[in-house]
Amino acid sequence: MKKNIHFLAFAFAVLFLTSCGSDEKKDPIASAPSISVKVAKVAANTNNPFLMVSGKIQAAQSADLGTRMTGYVDKVHVNVGDKVAKGQLLLSINNADLEAKKAQVAASITQAKVVYNNAEKNYKRYQNLYESKSISQKEMDDMTANYQISKAGLEAANQMKNEVNAQFAYSNITAPFSGIITSKNIENGDMASPGVLLISLEKPADFEVIAMVPETEISEIKKGTEVRVLVKSINAAISGKVTELSSSAKNTGGQYLVKIKLEKTNTAILSGMFANVQFPIERKAASNMVLIPKEVLVTNGQLSGVYTVSQSNTAVLRWLRLGRDFGDEIEVLSGLNSGESYIISSEGKLYNGVKITIQ
Repeated sequence: MKKNIHFLAFAFAVLFLTSCGSDEKKDPIASAPSISVKVAKVAANTNNPFLMVSGKIQAAQSADLGTRMTGYVDKVHVNVGDKVAKGQLLLSINNADLEAKKAQVAASITQAKVVYNNAEKNYKRYQNLYESKSISQKEMDDMTANYQISKAGLEAANQMKNEVNAQFAYSNITAPFSGIITSKNIENGDMASPGVLLISLEKPADFEVIAMVPETEISEIKKGTEVRVLVKSINAAISGKVTELSSSAKNTGGQYLVKIKLEKTNTAILSGMFANVQFPIERKAASNMVLIPKEVLVTNGQLSGVYTVSQSNTAVLRWLRLGRDFGDEIEVLSGLNSGESYIISSEGKLYNGVKITIQ
């Protein structure tokens, strides 16, 4: 019996070692066919001696409209892309409660007027009696106080009317200027609430660029400086002028905000487009900026990386620390150096360690 047990244990051990050995020989990565890829080499962006920073185009005049009252939306009168005129009705909120309050205020005003008119008549009569010394000083003082109280009551009722009328302005949202509707975040029947964005409006044709300038260069930029704005997505160059210059980088990550007003142009620029702003000053700090296309990035949660080529011609996923956006490109702060190659396209699914063939 003991011999049989020892024999079975030996057989299982041999079988286990054999299976392990066969697994090592059948490594799926080693035996997988190579994938044909195209690569690009990282080149530092040092060819421009002038200061160039990234920015974003936005409308020079824009408005995000909301309301101070809570109520159901009766009607949204516009859609995204609609052109509207100043004062045009954009959105109506149910104001049945305001109508009821308006009626109450009207009744209060009527009552206050009756009380005031009566008090005014008595006051004038008492004045005549006081002048003829037919009443005492106390009686005159009491009548004066009564008159002033009735006058204040009428004034309070009229101010309540002004308050209700002001609330009606928040139930009927109108356009503060002529422009184009850029967003609509509410529909008929939805509940509108204070502090919630309902409709956004922009004035077309007038655009500006918001750019961030590093501290090493900000001292050279002055208000009124003429710049060149490059919009890569539409392959356009537009002239502009610095209109605002921040003197603090406390809340902007160590970079200084600069606002550039663009000249009027027939170029089809839109809000939200990325742009590069070229200032007519030479860079003080040497720039070895590394830029790669956004389309080659591999993301996993909050991590971003790119596939690179190892010395043994395999794909290696390398995680990166990214910086500013430059249109369809993005700055690499660390993880990829000038002169290194990275994969821009492949004819199969890439993963760590897969064999590749460079086209």
